[in-house]
Amino acid sequence: MVFDQPPLGSPVEHEHATAVLLLGALSVFCCGALGPIAWALGRRALNDIEAGEGRFGGRVQVVVGYILGVIGTCLMVIFGGIFLMMVLSGRA
Repeated sequence: MVFDQPPLGSPVEHEHATAVLLLGALSVFCCGALGPIAWALGRRALNDIEAGEGRFGGRVQVVVGYILGVIGTCLMVIFGGIFLMMVLSGRA
């Protein structure tokens, strides 16, 4: 009889956990264009972690990177709108 239980031992960190965290942090601090990438990659990694039933770790890293990616994307849109208004008003 085979039961679908999570494997014994500590879970393996998801392969994209560190990348999502790094992309999210970079999107906030230096390059807003990385925000949507962190956002999409983070959502995919979260789905994998939830579907993995305990096989994958790194959920905290993925969540933080995902949130930073959302914040970085919002900041990129806000600053892009401000820049566009400055250009249209002739003050840039």
